[in-house]
This record gives sequence, C-alpha cells and structure tokens, in this order.
Amino acid sequence: MGRDRLTVDRLLAQPSGRSGLIVLPFALIVAITATDLLLPQRIVLGPLLVIAPAITASLAGPWMTALTGVAAVGAEVVIGQFQGGLGTPNHIADFVALVGLSVLAVLVCIARDRRNRALWRARSVAETTQRVLLRPPPRVVGPQRVAWLYLTAEDETQIGGDLFATTRAAHPSTRVIIGDVRGHGLASIGEASLVLGAFREAAHRCAKLPDVVAAVDDSVSRNLEEVADVEHDAGEHFVTALLLDLPDDGTTAEMVNCGHPPPLLVHGGEVTTLHAHRPAPPFGVTAPQSADVLPTDTFTFEPGDFLVLYTDGFVEARSPDGDFYPLAERIADLLAAEPDVLLKHLHADLLRHTGGRPADDAALLVLQRTALPREEGRPPDGRVDEDGPIAGGPIAGGPERGGGPERGGQESGDQGRAGDAGGREGPDGPRAAPPPGPRSARPDRSKRPEWPARPEPRPRHRRAA
Repeated sequence: MGRDRLTVDRLLAQPSGRSGLIVLPFALIVAITATDLLLPQRIVLGPLLVIAPAITASLAGPWMTALTGVAAVGAEVVIGQFQGGLGTPNHIADFVALVGLSVLAVLVCIARDRRNRALWRARSVAETTQRVLLRPPPRVVGPQRVAWLYLTAEDETQIGGDLFATTRAAHPSTRVIIGDVRGHGLASIGEASLVLGAFREAAHRCAKLPDVVAAVDDSVSRNLEEVADVEHDAGEHFVTALLLDLPDDGTTAEMVNCGHPPPLLVHGGEVTTLHAHRPAPPFGVTAPQSADVLPTDTFTFEPGDFLVLYTDGFVEARSPDGDFYPLAERIADLLAAEPDVLLKHLHADLLRHTGGRPADDAALLVLQRTALPREEGRPPDGRVDEDGPIAGGPIAGGPERGGGPERGGQESGDQGRAGDAGGREGPDGPRAAPPPGPRSARPDRSKRPEWPARPEPRPRHRRAA
C-alpha cells in the first residue's frame, strides 16, 4: 500500500495522557534517584531529573506534566537529603532549575492544547462546509443502487476539484452529473460548488436533459470568474462534465458528454465504453450553447446492468513504473454482484497500483439498475381495492401485462379478485355474486422493495462501436 502519510487526524487522535509510554517518565525518576543514591557523592545525577517532565509534555496534557514535575522535584529533595543536605549550592541550583523547567513544560502543554482545540474547531467547520457542497448520494435513488468513492490529492480535505451528484426529476427519472474542475485541491472547491448548485436547480426545473446542460453551462459561464481562484491560478478555467438522464420507465437512457471521460456500461458480463458521437465542449470554454444544438446520446440501461462514472484521476493514476490504471480491464476482472463490493475492490486495487494515494483528485460513481418498477395501481396478485387498483403489480387477466387463463382467469376465494363479479353463467344457471369480503390490505408503500441481483457470467471488455 505504500508508506502512510502523517496526518493531523492521526496526531490528534491519540488520547492525551492514556498512552502506555506515560509510565516512562516515572520510571526514569525512580531509576535516576536510586542510581544517584547508590553512587558516590562526587557523581551527581540529580540534574537528569528534568528529562521526566520534558518527556511527559510530549505524551500527555498539562495536569500529568505538572504531576511529573512535582515527582521530579520530590526526588531532587530526597537526593539532597542523602547527598550532603539541601543547603549546598549545587542542590539549590538543581532544585531551582528543575522547578523552572517543570513550570515551562506545563505552560507549553497548555498552549499546545489550546492550539489543538482551535484546530479541531476549524476542521469541524471545514468538514461541515465540504459535506454541504458534496452531499453524499443516497444508497438507492429511483430504481438504481448507488455507491461512490472520493479521493482527494491534499491531506485533511474531503472535497477537491472533482464533483458528482444525483437528484430526482419529476417525469420521473434520475439525473446524474459527474465532473472535473481544471486543477485540484481546495483551490477548485469554488468552481465545483458553482456547478453542483446549478445542476441541482436545473435538474428539477428543466424537463429535458439538453435543457439541464444548457442551464448549467449558462450559470457557469456567467459566474466562473467570480468563484475561480485567479489570484493563484491565472490560467484558463473550465469544467468537464458528464450528465445523464435515467428514466424509471423503460431502458433507454440519455447522456450529454461535455469533454469528460466516457462512462463504462457493464451488461451481461461485458464492459462497454460509451463514447459520445459528438461531445459538447466543457463548461466555461465557449459561449453558452442552446439546448437545441446540444448533442444527446442514448444507450440501453437494463435491470442488472452497472454504470461506472469516473474522473480522470482514476484512469491517469500511475504506478511506480509509470503505467496508467486500466480501469475498464479491472472492472471486468473484479466485477461483483453489488455496487459496494465492486467499489471496495476497485479502491483496494487502485491503491495497490499506485502504491498509495493518487496524485490527483479521483471520483468514482457506480450505479446498478434494479428491476423496473411495477405500473402504479396494479397489484401483483390482481386484487383490486374498493377505491381502485392497488399499486404494485398488474391486474389479473390483463393481456397487455401478461395475464391469461393461468394467471387471471382462474377462480379464487379472494373476494377482491377482478373478474369474479356476479352475473356469470354456470352449468346450473346464473351464478350468484359472492358476498362482499373484507377490504384488501394496502401494502406499506414506505418500504422500498429489495430487488435480487442478477448473477453475472465471466465478464469481458469491449469498446462501443
């Protein structure tokens, strides 16, 4: 995995005064005192007692440091009593020096703890701000399972120049964006927040995907200069992005690629690179484009398929030998039944490839399509509520939904069965309508159904034509 970096989190996570090394200063006090008493009076080891409070200051807080200092001063008094008395000039000098250095060590501990508390407060504000900008996508959005990974190039940061978000549209569908700001680290957060805010607003307001892209492009073009870090980076500023619209009904999805690496589609064990036929320019490079001229590509996204979105930090991550990370081939080799498992395997494999954290920000978003939702108002067993159909499945006997003699034409004791109404002709004459039964219970619509994952064959990788 490579050598771990020393971070502020690791430094501050060590509890003050609880380390097993705290016994070392007291052991030194006992050892120095016993040795000094056993040696001749001409050999003086009392000045070495100052080591104890100095070591404690690096291991514990001010109270433990003060306690160590008191123990060291007490040991110096014991040594003075047995080595010629406390009134000798040498013992007085040792006593004063030890008291002064112990007080100084305590003051250093107090100042350090205050600085650590201020650092914790600053980090808390920074982490809250970063979580607001990059809202973690839900694990399930529409008929998709979601898993994501974000690696930053700078220590102590949770967001950099890469961005992604998912949101729901009204028609209904799932809108997805993944993008990459030129540059990386904290300097790119302003531009990333601009794109995310524009996308979340446009995804709810616009009916079509090209309208969403045009609205985001217009917002970025108008406000990019205000949020870009032009003081430290006077170069060109732009944002590559990939936007997708994944309808809940049907299997045809849309995407608009604005200069971003193409997504990877995993279907039936095959990994396909979805290249755009006519990519749009990145946001901020040209004047805002009209939705009428934005190119849209479609692809098939069926239940059980995986869609892998990523930034160039993944595919441009280099090994110690200078080899790029082969993401598509790794997905074919590490493909799993769940997005979380696939993401975990890819993360571990990337760290093995690079020997540590990548040099650039890297983001990965994995979506798995689950079974298509049933048509609203149709229960799976064909029963109809007194007030109308129950959501959840097809009406029995409906030929367009797969009903037939074996499914909807058979008689049942359920009083809500469609087609069992009175007035049928039987062998002995008209059949009487059955007495009304209890009202069928509605399913709990607040619970999301668990869709079984489809087993995958041995994956292969190919590129889209």
